Amino acid sequence: MAYVSSTGEFTRDQRYIATRVTADGRDGYPVEPGRYRLVVSRACPWASRVVIVRRLLGLEPVLSMAVAGPTHDARSWTFDLDPGGRDPVLGIERLRDAYLARFPDYDRGITVPAIVDVRTGRVVTNDYAPMTLDLSTQWRAYHRPGAPDLYPEALRGEIDQVNDAVFGDVNDGVYRCGFAGGQEAYEEAYHRLFARLDWLSERLSGRRYLVGDTITEADVRLFTTLVRFDPVYHGHFKCNRQKLSEMPVLWAYARDLFQTPGFGDTVDFDHIKRHYYEVHRDINPTGIVPAGPDLSGWLAPHGREALGGRPFGAGTAPGPVSDAEAVPPDHTPLAG
Repeated sequence: MAYVSSTGEFTRDQRYIATRVTADGRDGYPVEPGRYRLVVSRACPWASRVVIVRRLLGLEPVLSMAVAGPTHDARSWTFDLDPGGRDPVLGIERLRDAYLARFPDYDRGITVPAIVDVRTGRVVTNDYAPMTLDLSTQWRAYHRPGAPDLYPEALRGEIDQVNDAVFGDVNDGVYRCGFAGGQEAYEEAYHRLFARLDWLSERLSGRRYLVGDTITEADVRLFTTLVRFDPVYHGHFKCNRQKLSEMPVLWAYARDLFQTPGFGDTVDFDHIKRHYYEVHRDINPTGIVPAGPDLSGWLAPHGREALGGRPFGAGTAPGPVSDAEAVPPDHTPLAG
């Protein structure tokens, strides 16, 4: 949920369910294989972070995943991709059922990603920012052999600084452009966004990854916005100084990550476009979904190997995506 101030600024409601799943179970929810179900939509950038991290760390066998459809109504996300429109594990048609099972008077946004306790059918948390960090630090006992360290202790301060800047100006910045209620608020968000993208281009011009010489949480968080930039944010949200494909450093960086196992193989461009253009009728009243852009460029050589770096550090790439979780072939350029 969000609101637009009297001066036109878009403000995101950050009142999430702060319960955490931890190794010591201090919030009453201990890490436990098979106990929880991660509910996502491949359309949502915040949920996509968790999908990528879960896959990079190899947590699929211990944390199952439900994928909601790309669109929703005012009530909540629905499981319309599943037979009978019902999640086969939780047995519910709408994510709101899990929220109301724990908080009968819940009056905030029914958001993804969410972690649900399978035993009780109750939502545990929808606080997406610490969710991926907890997968890295609290679920470590269940990481696959060769899993990368996405939040290395020695780099956490720098990762957190980069993440804060990227969230305010880029991850949330595109929304502050798209949902601005006035010209001045829009232009302020627009200039902040592209100033930060210029800063990121400069930072990445001589280094392969944002922090250190391996993929970290910072790269995951930036990627989920960049991969949506040309299909959605450039036109739909009026972030149109340049397309991503017209920003050479960031375009090569995004392609590098997209072609890395765990990133591009989780991206569903069809769901991304359908969600934004069909749901945001205040911005796109007709609900028409653009036919473009051409996605083949995502597979073009990026040349960033010359900058060095090791994607997974001392670890290894994740294995192939399971058939059950594969993105439909016609929703991604990787199918070819």
